[in-house]
Amino acid sequence: MSEPIEHPWLKNYPEGVRANIDYPVQPLFLFLEKAAERFPDQTATVFFGKRISYKTLLDKAIRFANALRSMGVKKGDRVAIMLPNSPQAVISYFGILLAGGVVVPLNMQNVAIELVQQLRDVDCSVLVYLDTKQEMVASIRKDAKLEHCIVTGLQDYMPYLAALGYRRQQQSRGKTLGVREGDSVHRFSDLLDAASANHPNIIVSPKEDLAVLQYTGGTTGIPKAAMLTHYNLVVNALQIKEWFTKSEEGKEVFLTVLPFSHVYGMTVGMNTAVELAATQILHPRFEADKALGDIERYKVTMFPGTPAMFVAIISHENVRLHNLSSIRACISGAAALSPDVAHIFEELTGGSLVEGYGLTEASPVTHCNPLYGKRKLSSVGIPLPDTECKVVDLEHGVREMPVGIAGELIIRGPQVMKGYWNMPEETAMTLRDGWLYTGDIARLDKSGYTYIVDRKKDMVISGGYNIYPEHIEAVIKEIPEVKDVAVAGIPDRFRGEMLKAYIVLKADTELTREQIVEHCKQRLAAYKVPRLIEFRRDLPKTIIGKTLRRMLIEEEKSKPHVFDS
Repeated sequence: MSEPIEHPWLKNYPEGVRANIDYPVQPLFLFLEKAAERFPDQTATVFFGKRISYKTLLDKAIRFANALRSMGVKKGDRVAIMLPNSPQAVISYFGILLAGGVVVPLNMQNVAIELVQQLRDVDCSVLVYLDTKQEMVASIRKDAKLEHCIVTGLQDYMPYLAALGYRRQQQSRGKTLGVREGDSVHRFSDLLDAASANHPNIIVSPKEDLAVLQYTGGTTGIPKAAMLTHYNLVVNALQIKEWFTKSEEGKEVFLTVLPFSHVYGMTVGMNTAVELAATQILHPRFEADKALGDIERYKVTMFPGTPAMFVAIISHENVRLHNLSSIRACISGAAALSPDVAHIFEELTGGSLVEGYGLTEASPVTHCNPLYGKRKLSSVGIPLPDTECKVVDLEHGVREMPVGIAGELIIRGPQVMKGYWNMPEETAMTLRDGWLYTGDIARLDKSGYTYIVDRKKDMVISGGYNIYPEHIEAVIKEIPEVKDVAVAGIPDRFRGEMLKAYIVLKADTELTREQIVEHCKQRLAAYKVPRLIEFRRDLPKTIIGKTLRRMLIEEEKSKPHVFDS
């Protein structure tokens, strides 16, 4: 257990929340083993109505681990998962860990070029993916140096009628489901059926061995994989559990709609739920009407989400026809939460909705407003147990700023990553003297509550995804007709921010919005494609020629319209 921390925010810890915790030094997969031992018949997952118990979930994870071992996966080998929230995603995740492997979660929206870059970056030779992605995976397999492909379909874990409807829906969209047999292409279900049910008993060093390589953007848009150890992730799940003071093991029901490929969904959704032996209602994607129905049907108690999700819930035309009174605790992250949204949501449910803060490099949660204590509007709250923060000067990052004065937010705690994969210079810039430099500009009040003022980097957060404008600009500049471009995030009610591209064309050239969008779709994941495009004669610049994105954003804020989508 770490030394006691004396900070002003500790006075605002709710009753029952400890400032310091004696964290077990254990592998992450022990969460699942303990849940299966203590609550074997408890429902672990519900997927379109089909239930899997903790005993069965552990059995399938062990079988998947043994299947990987039979393919030659050794301790420390990287195995990628490109699946939406589903039983297969949970089985794969814990199966990889049980095999001694390192999970590499990949965004379902990745396009081929992004997928190749990330798979090669971490030297990943095994990929678990959805059957709707078969054509793309086949096209990149050689370039990505994939030795084994494991394919599954959502319909495989649905009840019969739901699976039938899903197949028809996908066929109407031109998608081919099922598995196309080929060299080293394996059916997920066949692997489980053929694998041993004996525990592989791989020895893990929790503080040293990696559990997850989680991709985050870089300041230049270059992908970086944060190295998260078993201990990092165990600690963060237990910190979150500590914050949920009224939670009960074996009795909670989580609505897990945040994608597990995102560190927020992985930790606050899946890992914390498994540690609590909670039931997870798995949604492959967020749809407000389905979320409302399942909250009522399964009596959901906990719902980690994004502001866009909570806006969609309270704005739904039938929201007051549903009984949402089972909800007790909701954490909102990834973008700023409007106080009005929180107030209306709490009025509808009777539960608590508070804003938190985190980043991939911290597994990810570092701050949260108390669920059952003093909350401050527009604040991201106070540091979690065993977590310290301070605000330092922007120029050198050394001098601590006085209360109320903005600077760069830096963080120290046991959930902070080991570093970036194969990026020693980036690691040295981000981790300094035991502190994680977040790149976010913040201020602290006298009670220790943190307020995010701005971002040191020009990152955009849209729908919970971190997007770096330089990356999008580089892609648009590939178009011969483009002379100059700036990409910025402008206010949007649902996504937090919406990407807009401001484009200056070369003299005597023509280019349409549709051509730009099509080019971006070929090179970028869908969430990175600008939704708005404006052609301009020039862009605002500094005296040294740097584009003033902030001026473009201020222009948008001064316009007499609201960015709703």
